[in-house]
Amino acid sequence: MNERDGFEQRLREARTRQGLDKPSEGGKQGLPPGPMGIGFRVGVELVSALVVGVVIGLMLDRWLGTKPWLFLLFFVAGAAAGVMNIFRLFKPPGSRKTWGRKGPGS
Repeated sequence: MNERDGFEQRLREARTRQGLDKPSEGGKQGLPPGPMGIGFRVGVELVSALVVGVVIGLMLDRWLGTKPWLFLLFFVAGAAAGVMNIFRLFKPPGSRKTWGRKGPGS
């Protein structure tokens, strides 16, 4: 294991030297700086999930001849996926929901 640890450390140092890994400045990772960046990301998350859902629904409707039912189903699924992405965006990094199961030590 010692060789692997040494390799990992050398790889990390090389990536930092080349500018591939920038040290984190603390705060939330993944959130763009400022309210305008956060708002833009929220919009992109929601719209992209809706577009993917609509495209999949339209393609399946065309292929299976079930207009408009799969379109409506995947529109709702895309909207739900977008909302879940936004919830994940604003959820604190350490919090984790167990959804009805008791966590360790409970």
